[in-house]
Amino acid sequence: MTATSNATPALRLRRLSGRIGAEILDVKLGAALSPAEVRAIRQALLTHRVIFFRDQTQFDDRAQEAFSNLLGDLVPHPTERVRAGTLGVLELDAAAGNARSDQWHTDVTFIDAPPRYSVLRAVQIPAYGGDTCWANTVAAYQDLSPELKALAESLWAIHTNKYDYATQHAYGSEAERRHYEEVFAKSIYETQQPVVRIHPETGEKALLLGQFVQRFVGQTHADSQALYALFQNHVARLENTVRWSWREGDAAIWDNQSTQHYAIYDYDGQNRTMRRTTIAGEVVVGVDGRRAEILKRPDVRDAAE
Repeated sequence: MTATSNATPALRLRRLSGRIGAEILDVKLGAALSPAEVRAIRQALLTHRVIFFRDQTQFDDRAQEAFSNLLGDLVPHPTERVRAGTLGVLELDAAAGNARSDQWHTDVTFIDAPPRYSVLRAVQIPAYGGDTCWANTVAAYQDLSPELKALAESLWAIHTNKYDYATQHAYGSEAERRHYEEVFAKSIYETQQPVVRIHPETGEKALLLGQFVQRFVGQTHADSQALYALFQNHVARLENTVRWSWREGDAAIWDNQSTQHYAIYDYDGQNRTMRRTTIAGEVVVGVDGRRAEILKRPDVRDAAE
């Protein structure tokens, strides 16, 4: 792909499903992309929600950070440590115990401004298994009946990184449990989010749920579970999803404002290493104009320890 003017160039792409996902062809990711090429990638991202790039062998830590900064402001994970020598590369390594993402989720919804985009590259892939699925949360909202849309728009949920690990990861290893307790959930965040958010770039309505939901505001635990299952089942319908089989050197970018994703844990303890960067997002806004509210976060001293 080459750009000869300020116009947004056309991308060669292959759609992967009717509602979400496209593979972008003949593009090498990195800092050398022109502003017009970056606009084209962003437009494809907003249209297809998640986009994939095969064989990005040149896409190392430095190139990933440089490219991510073309999409917006690179931000580190609020609780996980970044990879040594980088400003914002998070390594997800099965051997280190921090690779389990086998629950449907939107990244970092336990803060008031979750990432706008996420960029993920495959460093080491198992001989079998380890695919990732994404779901379109805009389509999930649009599938609701008028009555369920009205109900969803009236609801707010409490999201937190402190959850029942044993329930969500019944078969997790000791290393995974220890990483969750000592790193991921050491600094606790809790944020009140609308169940239906307004996409800040497209104005679309999207369901905002996923594994970090603890309960719904004003609802009992039992009713919260029932409401969560009702709406989350719409998100995870197979018609709303796409599945990607990784090869080493692949990269994926997703719109974290309109998707959930699920990393399938079916590789029998083989090594699987991914590296992720995230782009700063905006404070979530509901259909009534109310903004997400932080209820709990660590103070500066806690975060530094």
